[in-house]
Amino acid sequence: MSSESAITAAEAPAANGHGEAHSTAGFGALTLGSIGVVYGDIGTSPLYALREAVVAASGHGGVATTQAVLGVLSLILWALIIVVTLKYVVILLRADNHGEGGTLALMALAERAVAKGAGVVVMLGIISGALFYGDAVITPALSVLSAIEGIKLVTATFEHYVVPITALILVALFAVQSHGTARVAAFFGPIMCIWFAVLAIAAVPQIIAHPQVLLALNPLYAVSFMLHHGLIGFITLGAVFLAVTGAEALYADLGHFGKRPIQFAWLFIVLPALALNYMGQAALVIVDPKAIENPFFLMFPDWALIPMVVLATIATVIASQAVITGAYSLTRQAIQLGLLPRFEIRHTSEAHSGQIYIPRINLLLLIAVLLLVLMFRSSSALASAYGISVTGTMVVTGMMGFVVVWKVWRWSPIAAAALIAPFLFLDVTFLAANLLKVLEGGWVPLALGGAVMLLMYTWRRGSRLLFEKSRKLEFPLADLVAMLEKRPPQRVSGTAVFLTSDPASAPTALMHSLKHYKVLHEKNVILTIETAPTPRIDPSERVRMEQISPTFSKVTLRFGFMESPNVPKTLAIARKLGWQFDIMSTSFFLSRRSLKPAAHSGMPRWQDHLFIALSRASNDATDYFQIPTGRVVEVGTQVTI
Repeated sequence: MSSESAITAAEAPAANGHGEAHSTAGFGALTLGSIGVVYGDIGTSPLYALREAVVAASGHGGVATTQAVLGVLSLILWALIIVVTLKYVVILLRADNHGEGGTLALMALAERAVAKGAGVVVMLGIISGALFYGDAVITPALSVLSAIEGIKLVTATFEHYVVPITALILVALFAVQSHGTARVAAFFGPIMCIWFAVLAIAAVPQIIAHPQVLLALNPLYAVSFMLHHGLIGFITLGAVFLAVTGAEALYADLGHFGKRPIQFAWLFIVLPALALNYMGQAALVIVDPKAIENPFFLMFPDWALIPMVVLATIATVIASQAVITGAYSLTRQAIQLGLLPRFEIRHTSEAHSGQIYIPRINLLLLIAVLLLVLMFRSSSALASAYGISVTGTMVVTGMMGFVVVWKVWRWSPIAAAALIAPFLFLDVTFLAANLLKVLEGGWVPLALGGAVMLLMYTWRRGSRLLFEKSRKLEFPLADLVAMLEKRPPQRVSGTAVFLTSDPASAPTALMHSLKHYKVLHEKNVILTIETAPTPRIDPSERVRMEQISPTFSKVTLRFGFMESPNVPKTLAIARKLGWQFDIMSTSFFLSRRSLKPAAHSGMPRWQDHLFIALSRASNDATDYFQIPTGRVVEVGTQVTI
């Protein structure tokens, strides 16, 4: 369950991909921050993972034998070692895109490295991005539900309040998003450290009393379980996978904490705490099979139940927070990479550019999360819906990882396959096991992911068709400038900036301005905003200027796909390069297109209408590029697509 670039106050220290921080924050602070953000999701898996896996192993109704419990425990421990430790901590953390991780950063890296087949890489990126939104909806619902269910053990009368309390907490969580997470984020790390300490301490007495659970460290128990349980063993794999959901977050948050703090936190704090807790739960279930009802909370004495429900709720809210902010970050990347229309992006911190809030995404996530809670009503029912989107993302990440190892690291294809294939085989096996749950609830992330995939594909395809159509209708800029310099129209004082996505053609707004006003400004700037395939751009490469005539110049502003474009602030850099830029005597000309479906567009009619609806929902360029509204002139044009 990746928190695709979940961002908190600890986010100031971005990393350069070699484990060194860009900021002055110390290694300890970065490690603490990573525990709070990166490991919130995987850290709350003990609430439900072992319970669901043992229930699956016992055939839903039977009593699990000691050998079955040890087999399930062995599967969980080795999944943590192979999938999380080897695949993510050892290998993928090295595959950074200028210090940034995550599926879209990996897509941009792989796309840049592959000349042919870039379309396939982009498709893989779209699939993984779309599946992440399924994660972002299910994680808050499942995590908070599983924590609140602990109150049923205090007294059965609380059972009817589980769903309303969960819904209330989730509404409150989404309501505070607009204020930013900076203030509360400072507490994430310490609280999660307490959480991991409690996980480990609670399990120790159980393990001491029943040390046979240590046998599960032998992988032969996992192999034996799979060989002797046939289809049930395969179904159990789907539940075992719940223990590693959240592994994507290690990679996604690489840019915020750096490689070494993430690796240190996992190897010395998170992995030992999780392993001990799963062993403690297994020991309890071996002694008392009825404890499978809720082995996590039953490890604690009665007096500790209420405090543990409170701590578990806080931990699951932190896990949810990481995924929600991750959804914002992923959305911004998708907008910059041309996969989604422009949405309003608000910055909630002056100090950290990564702390953003997207109102539309927040509302859609809240509605979807509440619907899930009301539909499924228990964490066991929701667990069936959980694994598919995560395993799908992991399979796609593995495929793109192969491309990076082969093309970027320049390994031979055989060596790259030898490295990645075992992990890919394991991921595909987990995916197949989870696909058995499609009818039980697995259809939810598939439906969500499919809908987002359709939106991304439609926006990308429609935008390309629109660009190609506009290009045919546009006049070459060089020819127009030559004509205007030879026979200049009436001049007016000031500077006109014309925004265009194609600097080789005359902007539509310029053509309409000449046609209707028959005047030209003293200085005219053709402004293009480019998104680079890297997460961030060095300030020295931000602005490119080219004088094409005495009164015309081209300016290109470059932004990384993790950055929010701010045109006025960036144009201040152009002053240092010699452009006499005064915002109060400058007018920005933008063309606003009104789209109508054409008879033959290259897309089905329903997709035309979907693309037009998306373009209407898109935030206008003035707001998105943070241009002062008082300096903008919009020229309307009608285009058929």
